[in-house]
Amino acid sequence: MRVALVDDYEVVVQGVAAMLRSYRNRVEVVEFDLNRDPGEAVDITLYETFANSPGDGEDVRRLAAAPSAGKVVVYSWNTDADLVAAALSNGASAYLSKGLSAGRLVEALEALEAIHRGGQPPPAAGGNVTATVVGGDWPGREEGLTQREAEVLALITQGLDNAAIAEQTRLSINSVKTYISSCYRRIGASNRTRAILWGIEHGFRPDRQRLAAQPAPKTH
Repeated sequence: MRVALVDDYEVVVQGVAAMLRSYRNRVEVVEFDLNRDPGEAVDITLYETFANSPGDGEDVRRLAAAPSAGKVVVYSWNTDADLVAAALSNGASAYLSKGLSAGRLVEALEALEAIHRGGQPPPAAGGNVTATVVGGDWPGREEGLTQREAEVLALITQGLDNAAIAEQTRLSINSVKTYISSCYRRIGASNRTRAILWGIEHGFRPDRQRLAAQPAPKTH
């Protein structure tokens, strides 16, 4: 099963790839960014939401429409029922929680692929999954930032204000402020400017610059 990983942060993509490494006899991991379609077709595209728009945005809609992307699966900590329903309506074939272990994630992807091919999903391995689970990665993890704090800092580094961060992460303004405060404490920043400078110095700018969609040419 060929699985493509999509995120603008290389460390995040590599973290998911490392998490799946013990299952390379079942999953072939490839990578592509949202600026272009994959060179070769894949069975499943795993859309990582770290510092990206959630599953109800244009990115997922465009991926779902790309034949080479296969089935699109949104991979997120935010499993709000309304957001899940919106992502599925947007073209995603499944919505999976980052709380799944590596083994459970692979089982879910295999089940989706089997159903897509018209077969029966493989039996769950259950307690027989003994491979070591390696957690995902994110910028600032070594400095003690949680994934949520890192995501908020990444969006601050990208220049988003609190309202835009709340809209993208589907958090309340108060929750965003709480994450910002805890993030500042961890990195020793006293204000937003210092936090941005810290973020730039510690890999919080995207590794890939997203290309804006070009308007369709006018017809006469």
